Amino acid sequence: MIVLIIFPRKSLFLHNENSMAQTEQAWGSRLGLILAMAGSAVGLGNFLRFPVQAVQNGGGAFIIPYLVSFLLLGLPLAMIEWSTGKFGGQFGRHSPPTIMQSLNKNHFWRYSGALCLFSSFVICAYYCYIESWILSYTIHSVIGTFDGMTEYEVSAFFDKYIDLTTSTLGFPSDTLIMFICCLLINIFILANGISKGIERASKISMPLLLIFGFFLAYKAYTMKAGVAGAKFDSVVALDFLWTIDVDSLANPKVWLSAAGQVFFTMSLGMGAIQTYASYMKKNDDIALNSMTSAFTNEFAEIVLGSAIIIPISIGYLGVDKVVELTGMGGFGLGFRTMPFLFEQWGDVLSCLAGLAFFGILFIASITSSISISQPFIAFLARNYNWTQRKSSFRFGILLFFLALPCILFFDKGVFDQYDFWGGTVSLFLFALLETVAFSWVLGVNKGWKLITDNAELRLPRVYKFILKFITPTMLIIIFVAAIIKPKNDDWSLLSFKGWELDDSSIIGELRHQNVGPNKTWFADEFYAENEGEVKKISETEVVIGDKTYKLPADAEVLVSIDDFVTLGSPIYKGDVVNNVFYVDICRIGLLMFLILLCVFIRFARQHNFEEIKIE
Repeated sequence: MIVLIIFPRKSLFLHNENSMAQTEQAWGSRLGLILAMAGSAVGLGNFLRFPVQAVQNGGGAFIIPYLVSFLLLGLPLAMIEWSTGKFGGQFGRHSPPTIMQSLNKNHFWRYSGALCLFSSFVICAYYCYIESWILSYTIHSVIGTFDGMTEYEVSAFFDKYIDLTTSTLGFPSDTLIMFICCLLINIFILANGISKGIERASKISMPLLLIFGFFLAYKAYTMKAGVAGAKFDSVVALDFLWTIDVDSLANPKVWLSAAGQVFFTMSLGMGAIQTYASYMKKNDDIALNSMTSAFTNEFAEIVLGSAIIIPISIGYLGVDKVVELTGMGGFGLGFRTMPFLFEQWGDVLSCLAGLAFFGILFIASITSSISISQPFIAFLARNYNWTQRKSSFRFGILLFFLALPCILFFDKGVFDQYDFWGGTVSLFLFALLETVAFSWVLGVNKGWKLITDNAELRLPRVYKFILKFITPTMLIIIFVAAIIKPKNDDWSLLSFKGWELDDSSIIGELRHQNVGPNKTWFADEFYAENEGEVKKISETEVVIGDKTYKLPADAEVLVSIDDFVTLGSPIYKGDVVNNVFYVDICRIGLLMFLILLCVFIRFARQHNFEEIKIE
């Protein structure tokens, strides 16, 4: 029903070739293009994921494989997406399915673009939800919500915020309302098109991001032990981040983590670069523009990303504690720890620091989400004869319904499924496919011509070899490693006799290794997923150790206060719906959505799917 409202039968199966064509769009200036591309790449991964990856992989030792991966994986993939995007754009093709089909007439390449549309749509769904967290935390930082809170209370505030039954801003359903606000902001920017919407927003937001970043980096690098509660000088954090542990360079985990970080931080495989590049003018230089935006992203990541969370956290908590906290991931540090640390700077500075920090995250996320939305909007606009505005609004409606499961069932594992399949697996597969299409199907010689045509910057010819052999090999290695990843990322476990797979491996994920003892969809009893002492029992929850279990209305509690509960012991009886049910239903829904995208591609205007010959 929803699909028929958004995509009426007439527009899905019939195409009026005499109707007014989609108005051609283009970037207004080179600066606007570069800032928009940089905004696409500079996302939450720069400020939340990169610092955590660096800490977990040996600090300074992480930078060497990171830079190697940037040169051998990041830059080549960026060149591929820039060149194929611009090439397709010259013939009115602005979305991944049509751009891929322009390289080869085989229908397989058209449908490979569905993976890209799938990734961009699913990522945008949960990205908009994250944006709502950030916007809310920005407001709370400015109005002083965190004033006087303990470290535990600040951490617990996040759990309260994502609980839809509570309110943190004084009005009901504030979590859902903040999400709708962020969704509307995205739609408003997208509806105004490339030059008046995306480019204008990038020209305003990216300089502001740099101002906020330099302010926080200055505060981090000038921290002194004993001042404003800090326990360590900033030099302690700098020494940890930039001291190279040579021994760790022999660990495959460090290299795989570095390659994965480069891949995700540059927005590769999402279609954003291809789509943005498709709006370039015929004589625009790919080499110079791609290098400029790539190095702008690296500056934001290495210089600013490493200068905020980790130095400030180490200044107050010490290296060992921060290494322990990184187990929560970047979101744990960003939302559960940083607001408390900012409060140590006093009322005025804590307000400014909260505004700057969450302002950076909001700008980084909003510029990324509009970039990964545009591929799908461009597909609708060009292939169904819709305007940018109409495509944007219909995209927003569909996105709202796709994002709802993330919001309503966040604590059931749905959010993680979106991130795993849409934000990791599918975009990696598409990146591998587009590399093969560019270097082997089209041919690296023709591909190199696309990259260097009208180039003001001379690229080393060694990149032809890298594009054909090194980059696809690295992608295959990383993908195979994700499938067979050993327990705890310990690659010494590999053996011809077999090894235990990590829960986060693709096979481990498919087998529900991380589910725990509650493996069935429905049950009469719920079993403990951790060990610990029963600290609290109420009508709505049971607290065991550091984990809280919500109770259904008809639950009969089977434990008592001070009991020591072991993993797999029954906690309560009742009509239990386990998280694995929501996970499996989510997977089925995502698969159906991917199939639906293939249907949209099938019934799109066929003249947009012809191969274009490269002279």
